[in-house]
Parts: sequence; structure tokens; C-alpha cells
Amino acid sequence: MIIFPAIDILDGQCVRLIQGDYNQEKVYSNSPIDMAKKWEAKGAEFIHIVDLDGAKTGDSINKKVIQDIAKTVSIPVQVGGGIRSLDIIATYLENGVDRVIIGTAAINDPDFLKAAVQKYGDKIAVSLDARNGYVATDGWTDTSNVAALDLVKELDKIGVKTIVYTDIAKDGMLQGPNLQEQQTINEATSMDVIASGGVTTKEDVENLQALEMYGTIIGKALYDGKLDFETLVEAN
Repeated sequence: MIIFPAIDILDGQCVRLIQGDYNQEKVYSNSPIDMAKKWEAKGAEFIHIVDLDGAKTGDSINKKVIQDIAKTVSIPVQVGGGIRSLDIIATYLENGVDRVIIGTAAINDPDFLKAAVQKYGDKIAVSLDARNGYVATDGWTDTSNVAALDLVKELDKIGVKTIVYTDIAKDGMLQGPNLQEQQTINEATSMDVIASGGVTTKEDVENLQALEMYGTIIGKALYDGKLDFETLVEAN
């Protein structure tokens, strides 16, 4: 299982939010590039980056720093947040990013998603963020009437290869992942599923490994020192 350290960027800084709430941010570094180099040095094999400004506004505000990260580290980088045009996908992929994650646009503009998957194949992933089983959009500020499981089946048909599944209620709360929900999603699809939200302990990571998840994203627990990344890498 790939363990992705998360770098969430807001106003050019490395932050964490609680349950996606932009009013509950904690700044961990004013240099996302240094943070990426740190995770690479600790043994990360893939880095997960979110442009929080982009997720909220639809504009890739932190594009430059994200491209600088991709060019600075030698491991692959995946990026989500505000990916709503083929142009921005092309810009990222041409500047060192390995995989681009489409979120809100996968719900609001399925034709765009289909075009992206047709053109870029497995370089495209979809972020599926759920609140009480329904998909949330626009930086988690809105909840749609689309059931997460229904969307998973649609994405499978479109040809998406990788999804990031986040249970918003668990995100940033340090209370463990929603294992039942993650298992339900993983078993419902042939896509690679990256679990996100609430991973806090070594046991959480082991439980996700037991579910045969493709990967897991860890954020707050690493930044708050509740989990040691090098220990996780050695045990993985």
C-alpha cells in the first residue's frame, strides 16, 4: 500500500484544515517545497498535494509552487484542487506532475472528466469526497444529491483508474478512518482506491492494508507528530 504524505496549500503555505473548514486552519510551514523535500527524505514514494485555494475558487492559485515541488523532488506527485480545464491538466502534466485529481468537476461537468480520461488515461484520478454517503463539492462547502456508490460505478464505466475516497466527517479529526465505508467503496470497484480521512495510528494503517487499499493519504497525524512517517514506511 502506498502511503501518501499530504501537503495542503493555502495562500502559498502548508496548512491543515479540520473537516475541510477554511475557518479552522493551522499553518505548519511557509515553504511547501521544503515540506515535500522532507517527506521525500523520510522515504515517501509518492506525494499528495491539494491546492485548497483552487478547490474553493476553481482557479489554480498555487500552480507555481506546486510545479516547483514537482520539479524539485524526484518522486511522483499527484495534485488536486481546482482542476476544471484540460489546459490546467496539460500545464501540470507538462511540468513534472505525475497524476492530476479531478474533484468538483467530476460531478458538475462529466463531459470534461470523460475528455480528460480519454486524453490522459491513468494520469487522471478522481477525488470522491463524501458526507453521510453523499458527494461534497466546491472544497467541501456544498453537498450534492449524488450518492457516493452511484458515482463510483459511473467512474468505473468512464474508465477512471484511480480514486481518492475521503470521509469528510473523519478528516482532520484524528479519530481513525471510516473502515466500513472504505471497504464498501473498495469492494464495489475495480479502480485503485486511495483512502483518505482520519488516519491517526499505526493500527489505522494496518487496517487499511488488510482491506487491500491501493493507498492511504495521511495529513494531520504526521504534522502533529502522532505518527512517525519513517516507522510507517519500514513497516509497510
